[in-house]
Order: sequence, then structure tokens, then C-alpha cells
Amino acid sequence: MREFRKVCRTLGQNRTTQRYELQQPKKDLRLIEAIRRQAQKRKHRRYGYRRITEILCTLGWQINHKRVYRLWRQHDFRLPQKRCRAKRHTGSGDNACDRRPPEYMNHIWSYDILEDKLENGRKVRILNVIDEFTRECLASEVGFRIRQYEVTELLRYLFLVRGCPAYLRSDNGSQFTAKRVQRFLEEMRVDTLFIEPASPWENGYVESFHSRMRDELLDGELFLHIDEMKYVVERWRMDYNHYRPHSSLSYMTPAGFADLCRQTGCIRSQPPVLDEVKNGGILS
Repeated sequence: MREFRKVCRTLGQNRTTQRYELQQPKKDLRLIEAIRRQAQKRKHRRYGYRRITEILCTLGWQINHKRVYRLWRQHDFRLPQKRCRAKRHTGSGDNACDRRPPEYMNHIWSYDILEDKLENGRKVRILNVIDEFTRECLASEVGFRIRQYEVTELLRYLFLVRGCPAYLRSDNGSQFTAKRVQRFLEEMRVDTLFIEPASPWENGYVESFHSRMRDELLDGELFLHIDEMKYVVERWRMDYNHYRPHSSLSYMTPAGFADLCRQTGCIRSQPPVLDEVKNGGILS
């Protein structure tokens, strides 16, 4: 300190104008590069700083979101701003997701159809089925058309490998209100929750999933063939379930949260009718 004062007097500099060299920017260099690598990954291109923080923590970094946010702003890693959202609606029907929320795993599933286009302009439809409690995407069926028997076959497969939910929430699309589908669900003892017509916000869980799929996958890809789309969508679904931290699950992955539900018993027991399914009873 004495030498510092002597140098300032010799140079005619006020000591309050002199500063030590900051060490923090040097310490941040490795972290900045790690953030850049994660943010530039193709599957992370729409991730924000909180989700990047969780990924870095799983890779062994001892950091919090405040530090990542500071570097995120300083080095302009921010995502492009989206247009303002429309005014939030609340469910008016008795079957709306905010009036009848899920309470445990396999309590309420929801399904809906999302539309996209191939490079040649031909429409493609994606049938997504999610567990509202764990946020898992149980299936993503891609096709030019989604017929009622394809809906039935997909549900049959899911009921066999995962068990039957208590309720299925959907809109009033012809694929979901078809007699064949309703008869199948009645035989499987699965009740339906139809939302009010022209009220997609009442099916908020699957609509939120659709927005993530469109933002993180479909808007950034150009599909030349439907087989290519099936492969890419399935890979994204697996990544969504097993690797993508979910903000509404305290940044756990949906698959990790589902495992926690199984360990704690927060899951609906298998209905007796499932034995009949396995034995080729009502589904044969």
C-alpha cells in the first residue's frame, strides 16, 4: 500500500482514480464459453438462461442463475423477442384444465392434433398425447391424416405399456368424438373431458406442449419427406422427455419427475380391465 501511494504521488494521480485489475472477467471466461456451446446447440436454440443454467449444473458447474443471467446479458445471448401474447383466458367450461387439474400420474391425459407442412406444401398432422401431471409426451403420431381407428390403435398401445388414465381431455374434433373411439374408451373405463367448442385455452397442457414443439422444432426445420419428419419428431420427443428441463417441474425432466412419482406412489393403480386387454378380450 505504501508503494502504491508513492507511485500515485510521483505520477500526480489521485488514489481514488486508480483501481486494481479485476479478476472476475478472467474467471468467467470458461463459463462464458460453456454457455456459448450450450446456447448454440441446435436443440437448445430456443432455451433461455434458466434452462441453460440447469443443464450446466447437471454437467458439474457450481453456479446459480444470477451469474448466468449477468453473462447472458453482457454477451447478448438473449433470444429474439416474441410478439405480445393475447390476453390470457380462463376456462369457462367444467372440463377446463384450470377447473379440473391433474392430481397424480395417469390421472388425466390430454391429446390434440397439430398441423404442419412439408417442403412441397402438403399438410401433415401430428397427434400428441401427454400426461398432464408429469408433462411427459407419451406419443407423437405423424401422418397425412389421423383417422379414428389410428387414434384407437395408439391409445390401445399406450394403455398396454403404461396403464389406463382416469380421464382423457380433448377438444371436439371428429377423431375424438367418433363412436369407435368413444366405445373403446367406455370399454376401457376411461372417462372423457371434452372442452367447450372454440376454447383451446381450456386444454392448456397440450396447447402449451404444442407451442414448445412448434417453437423449438417445427419452425426451425424444413422436412422433405414424411418419413424424415417422423424420425425427427420422435427424436425430439425423447429429448423432451428425458433431457429437457421443464420449468413447471422445478426444472426436472418429465421422465425424471415420472420416476419420482413411481417411487413415492403418486400414480393411479392399474384398473382390473387391463388384464382383459392383455388376454385379448375386448380388444380382440
